[in-house]
Amino acid sequence: MAGAAAAGAAGYKGGMQRPAQPTATVEIPEAATWESWMARLLRRADAVGLEGEVPVAAVVLDRRGRCIGWGSNRRHRHQDPLGHAELVALRQAALLRSSWRFNDCTLLVTLEPCPMCAGALVQARMGRVIYGTGDPKRGALGGCLDLSRDPSAHHRMVVRGGICGDQARVQLEAWFRRRRR
Repeated sequence: MAGAAAAGAAGYKGGMQRPAQPTATVEIPEAATWESWMARLLRRADAVGLEGEVPVAAVVLDRRGRCIGWGSNRRHRHQDPLGHAELVALRQAALLRSSWRFNDCTLLVTLEPCPMCAGALVQARMGRVIYGTGDPKRGALGGCLDLSRDPSAHHRMVVRGGICGDQARVQLEAWFRRRRR
């Protein structure tokens, strides 16, 4: 028992050694892979839009480009204020990985993340965020503000917008036009 106490003093809670932090870099092939995933996300967003949700979909990819989290908006369907596509995908990926750190991952989403989602992505230490169309009114990764570059952000992530941006913008504009009729 004395050995366990000594280990506890040297390590952290429970005498276990703190796991090493991931140091891997994001190695996902760029344009072709992003466009392929974005096309899938746009198809999913179409289906979600038909269900009455704002047509937004997201995916978290691991460093090899494999899907580890998938989400679409579900605020209305589940009456969940946190039911944004990014958060749904992030939650699923965290459960699958048993980790909240995503330094070596990429999140792709059809619409630029809002402040809530962008803040969660900074907190999750997402390695890269790729989005379809920007949101000048509510976008928080370059639209109306940029939380990824804010001095308060303890983590810097790579952000790139405009991947299949025209298709994503047209899809959202058409959905909102139909809703207003």
